[in-house]
Amino acid sequence: MIYEADEFVFEPPPEVARARRVLVKPCARYPFAYPVSTSRETLATVVAGIRRVSDADILFLESAAPGYTARQVYQALNYDFPRVMRWDVEESFTVEVENPLAKPFTMSTFRVPNIILYCDYLISVAPLRITPAGASLTVPNLLGLIPRTRRGQGESLEINDLFCHPDIEGVMADLYFTLPFDLGIVDARKKFVCGNDPTQGREEDCGLIFVGEPYDVDREACRFMGVDAGYLRLIQAARGQLMSQNVDGKPVGKEGA
Repeated sequence: MIYEADEFVFEPPPEVARARRVLVKPCARYPFAYPVSTSRETLATVVAGIRRVSDADILFLESAAPGYTARQVYQALNYDFPRVMRWDVEESFTVEVENPLAKPFTMSTFRVPNIILYCDYLISVAPLRITPAGASLTVPNLLGLIPRTRRGQGESLEINDLFCHPDIEGVMADLYFTLPFDLGIVDARKKFVCGNDPTQGREEDCGLIFVGEPYDVDREACRFMGVDAGYLRLIQAARGQLMSQNVDGKPVGKEGA
């Protein structure tokens, strides 16, 4: 759905009322306010909507860019909502999660914070960012859930920064199926057009909020803005894979894929 930004009121799906833990993934890698990061105003609206229907634990989870900690970024962006826990991906225990695709594009598994597996409803909230590679919306926002470093027994101590992966579009498509987020929100109050530095660019007023399943909402926002995103084509292609990998007639992976 598309909302006028000044009329946006978050109406949680029924699943939120039954959830014990709701995870909200903001875009908060840098200590720079909206539109570089997810706006505090939009997060406040999301938190208020959840609280109207549920007393579930609400968790923010993010990995800051090199040189920062998530705690520093949360503080700089004033993400100080009452009864909301703020977690740092880099300080979390991790588990390896298998990609359900029979033929992954790039990654057969991802190591992610184990807290994600204990949450009942997952929401990605991202600003509308246009980069030289195309749109970066709610699905690319999930990259911040992957730890930069691996410190487990027998694992490499080298930086594991997937933002620099040569097939980043494939990584994002694989991540979409491996971590099936329930809802995506694109904060398009402004469109932020940037180069290789995601903290520097120009702003254009749009005045809109897009809400829906992450693939659908990213596709709708791209169509509306007349921009492209390679990961969306890969996700669409992979849905055919999942339809052929079925159990009792139901597709494996994302619901409704």
